[in-house]
Amino acid sequence: MFKRLSITVGGLILLVGVLGGIKALQFQTMIAAGAAMTMPPEPVTTAQAGEEAWAPTIESIGSLTAVQGVNVAAELDGKIVRIAFEPGSTVKEGDLLVQQDTSTEEAELRSAEASVTLAKVGLNRAHELIAQSTISQSELDSAEAQYKQAVAQADNIRATSAKKTIRAPFAGRLGIRLVNLGQSLKSGDPIVSLQALDPIFVDFLLPQQRLADLARDLVVRVTSDALAPNEVIEGKITAINPDVDSATRNVRVQATLANPRERLHPGMFVNVSVVLPKTDDVLVIPATAVLYAPYGDSVFVVEDKKDEKTGVTGKVVRQQIVRLGEHRGDFVVVTSGLKAGETVVTTGVFKLRNGIAVTVDNRLAPHAELAPKPNDT
Repeated sequence: MFKRLSITVGGLILLVGVLGGIKALQFQTMIAAGAAMTMPPEPVTTAQAGEEAWAPTIESIGSLTAVQGVNVAAELDGKIVRIAFEPGSTVKEGDLLVQQDTSTEEAELRSAEASVTLAKVGLNRAHELIAQSTISQSELDSAEAQYKQAVAQADNIRATSAKKTIRAPFAGRLGIRLVNLGQSLKSGDPIVSLQALDPIFVDFLLPQQRLADLARDLVVRVTSDALAPNEVIEGKITAINPDVDSATRNVRVQATLANPRERLHPGMFVNVSVVLPKTDDVLVIPATAVLYAPYGDSVFVVEDKKDEKTGVTGKVVRQQIVRLGEHRGDFVVVTSGLKAGETVVTTGVFKLRNGIAVTVDNRLAPHAELAPKPNDT
């Protein structure tokens, strides 16, 4: 019995040993195959880091204001008898907007004009009588005073009537109508917004350290999400506040922009870039070449390397940490970590790792521009 058990156990041990040897041989074969296998080169597109002369800019956030803008309001109490404008339309200076009821003033004016006529007749008669020494000088002075008083009374009524004829104080675009026909207005009640939109002001703040760089007529570039993507509107600085805000130490700057299509409106915020007159030599690469990461941005530099086994020279990538500067269009400035003339990978950087082989194929390389204009925008 014991002899049979020993034979069985020995057979099992032998079987396990044979199976273990087979598996070990398989593992060794797989490891050898993995060591002998080489990954195919990764296809990439490339570009060279180049030096360019860029005009430095000062960035800020601005707010648009109308060169002339007002809420047209009633000066005197009165009922509206006519509305002569269409909401959203453009008007010229002096165009009639709203007519208030002036029937009372018209009646008073007829009475006042009659008084003027009578006072004029009395004054002419007084001049004739004074020439004949029939009346005294004081009576002539009284007649002149009565005539002037009658004229002033008539002018006062005309002025009141004119204030109830509300006209556009300047040319511009009207907003939404805030009144209705037959409505009784009180003094100061708003009627409609009137804004002159072309040209238009942009107001923005800059720190006091930038005062030495600022001057009138410097070019200002404005972008906004209300415009087409990458569309830039240029203007010039027209005013710089002489005082600095004591709380923020910022200076207020105003630029004037042409706005012929009236796409910019008062109250909108915009991105402002003040272009300084000097230029700086900068090292730029396409922004698509940068692998952004929390621990540091990097690029993949393409280098030639000789394979120690085969002796064949191929291209590999080296991951290089870089420090970035200003972005402009499709390009970004590299302030450190890269040299002019070095070749960097411009597409597919997320799939690369340090030291892998690559093959360069620039047939489908994206075209980078300083002022890109994408299609279908």
